[in-house]
Amino acid sequence: MKKLKKILAKVLEVGEDEITKETSPNNVENWDSFNALMLVSELENEFNVKFTMDEVRQIKNVGDIMKILNKHGIKIA
Repeated sequence: MKKLKKILAKVLEVGEDEITKETSPNNVENWDSFNALMLVSELENEFNVKFTMDEVRQIKNVGDIMKILNKHGIKIA
C-alpha cells in the first residue's frame, strides 16, 4: 500500500499517514473532481493499467481503489 499511499498523498496534498481504506472525498478537502481525474491518471501510469469509466464511477474511497487494482491483478496489501 506504500506506493498507493504515496500517489494519494501527492495528488491530494495530505500526509501518507492520513490515508486509510476509508479515505474518501467526504473526508479529504482536496479530493475534488479535478483531483479525482488526476488520481486516476497517476494510478493508471504508475500501475500500468487502464480503468473503465464504470470502474472510475465505482471509486468512493481508497478501499474501492484497492479492489479495482486487485481486479487488474495488482495486489495492494
